[in-house]
Amino acid sequence: MIENLLERFFNAATMERWNDHIRPFKLTELDKQAHKMIIAYVLAKIEEESRGKNSINWINLIEGFLFDFLHRLVLTDIKPPVFHRMMAEKRQELNEHVLNELKPDFKGLKDTSFEKKFKNYLSSRESTLEKRILRAAHYLATNWEFKIIYSTAPFIYGIEKTREKIENQIEDHYDLIGVQKIMLEKKSFGFVDLCGQLRFQKRWAHSPRIPETSVMGHMLIVAATSYLCTMEMGVKACDKRIYNNFFAGLFHDLPEVMTKDIISPVKRSVSELEDIIKEYEDYQMKEGVLPLLPKTWHDEMLYFTGYEFENKIKVEDSVKFISFTELNKKYNKNEFSPLDGELLKACDQLAAFAEVKISIRHGITSKDFEKAQKGMIDYWKSQKVSGNDFGQIFRSLEKLIEE
Repeated sequence: MIENLLERFFNAATMERWNDHIRPFKLTELDKQAHKMIIAYVLAKIEEESRGKNSINWINLIEGFLFDFLHRLVLTDIKPPVFHRMMAEKRQELNEHVLNELKPDFKGLKDTSFEKKFKNYLSSRESTLEKRILRAAHYLATNWEFKIIYSTAPFIYGIEKTREKIENQIEDHYDLIGVQKIMLEKKSFGFVDLCGQLRFQKRWAHSPRIPETSVMGHMLIVAATSYLCTMEMGVKACDKRIYNNFFAGLFHDLPEVMTKDIISPVKRSVSELEDIIKEYEDYQMKEGVLPLLPKTWHDEMLYFTGYEFENKIKVEDSVKFISFTELNKKYNKNEFSPLDGELLKACDQLAAFAEVKISIRHGITSKDFEKAQKGMIDYWKSQKVSGNDFGQIFRSLEKLIEE
């Protein structure tokens, strides 16, 4: 069920990385995975421009990322050299263990193909372009973290060997043009680095919380949940719709890298403040973020981040807001670039609800948390969005976390 997978995704927020090194701030698996997928997006877009349209199977890229993420969540905290050796010698046994652990999480999904595709992904040894992009993104995200570790304590025994190994792994992927561009540390790296700063911005910064999650980690939770809900909506979504819903989720809070996380009560406390903030975010996106990306990507990034919670399509290069019913009946086709913004909003709220409930389960609460969880349950208890019964999902998630 979606709520089971959502809770498992949140486990990555408690998985600390580089915990055998001196770290200036906490590095979590959730943030690493979010950064990895942002980098994968950049690499894949560059490869698509170089190799031509349809050279990237974006659905395979998204699903391959999610499968790798779930695989890693089950095999937690195994040091890379040990993990790679285990996979080389006991691959089948480890994969069977992962599948058995995740079986209860898959139970109840209407999209039964998800588990089947996961099994096929684990058993396949085929080296596809999408897999290479994901591996390269993995090493680049690791390198971004390592540079922070290295600058903090370059004297730690064995750290030079670690640096050499990471650099060699990245060099093995130099056939990807995006890897070369990022390693030049110019515009493409600037975007990746800027996105990485969302790791430093904490959600619910005004209230103590366990586990803490960053804006970047939250973005990934929304993207993953949006993908699952898109597959569960009861209508077979076109590929562009799946792509848009996932990446709009992944980038929906990107403007906050320029404006910082402004909590909803503050936004709503002053008349028209939300509109002012949104206008400022749009300005900062155009002035500070988009110049780091090729011009051919600008419209798509603005499509992801502008009016992100509205159902919309593109008709003759103009954006049109429509209902879910219209989207399904007339516009569920790649040519219209459909995006379920209302679904994105529901997933955003579901992620926020999980953040609050998990903290309360750990014994850390506040008046703000109690008010927020009650408000979200009261609002969503009878809501159905894009074919998904969010009332049921919220109630099931609440029950699951309280058990």
